[in-house]
Amino acid sequence: MNNVKRAWGMVRDVLDRATIYLPIILTAAVALGTYWLVRNAPKLLEPTAKAAPTHEPDYFMRDFVIKNFLPNGDLRSELHGTEGRHYPDSDTMEVDKVRMRTVSPEGLVTRATADRGVSNSDGSEIQLFGNAIVIRDPSVGPGGKPAPRLEFRGDFLHAYVDTERVTSNKPVTLIRGTDQFTGDTLDYDNLSGVANLNGRVRGVLIPSAAAPSGKR
Repeated sequence: MNNVKRAWGMVRDVLDRATIYLPIILTAAVALGTYWLVRNAPKLLEPTAKAAPTHEPDYFMRDFVIKNFLPNGDLRSELHGTEGRHYPDSDTMEVDKVRMRTVSPEGLVTRATADRGVSNSDGSEIQLFGNAIVIRDPSVGPGGKPAPRLEFRGDFLHAYVDTERVTSNKPVTLIRGTDQFTGDTLDYDNLSGVANLNGRVRGVLIPSAAAPSGKR
């Protein structure tokens, strides 16, 4: 009988001790359970930074024509090429075997060809590489004065459609009517009619034929 009492006393002592530490044990169990849930719960998708566009074409065109029009519906420019590649980072179109034709509001026609061209998004600028040629048709200037045909040739030409300029940082040949000039760089402004050639500039002037005199 005494052994039973002694055993029961020991059990009660263990239970009393367990009761004292039970809150700590439960708290630890809850903390461990929470940690496990956090570690194993599916993670929310974190916002990813938008990648900067790379210089890779996002679409191609073959044997194409792109036309731009003035607000009144008149043709401003048309761009032909055997293949075109659009680059989203610079919003430019690179064109193989490029041919371009522009018409000014006054009706002045300018044509350009090259092995390769790079045009901006609205066609107002085009850079010409390899066998670049820009030709401006003869016209009549202010006061009815005729303006002769102009032709620019070089390995690189940069044509500005809206401002009617042609520039180059490489050697260029300028043919004006029957006269011919060469220079290391060029800046031509059609609105002012001034062509600036720099570097080793040379020119060949062909005198116009004298008008036949009338009979006396």
